Amino acid sequence: MKRKDLALLAGILILSILISLVISNLIFGGSGSRQQQVEVVSPISAQFPVDQVSGPDKQFNSNAVNPAQLIQIGQPNDNPFNGNANSPS
Repeated sequence: MKRKDLALLAGILILSILISLVISNLIFGGSGSRQQQVEVVSPISAQFPVDQVSGPDKQFNSNAVNPAQLIQIGQPNDNPFNGNANSPS
């Protein structure tokens, strides 16, 4: 390549970069459109608020289902290998 060709390529490159920057700013907007208001969150404290403790009656539902309760379906099969009457034939 000749020196004249390199200068022409550099000029085209710089011109294309400037055009792409102008077009991208028109499409995506300037820095003013990237500003957004957010709400401020109060910091979390490691201290437990004593005035909000209301006792175990308020913390646990006495009418709730106990997930640890034993549920039995059918009769127990104490000896499964001796042909129990409860097993299907």
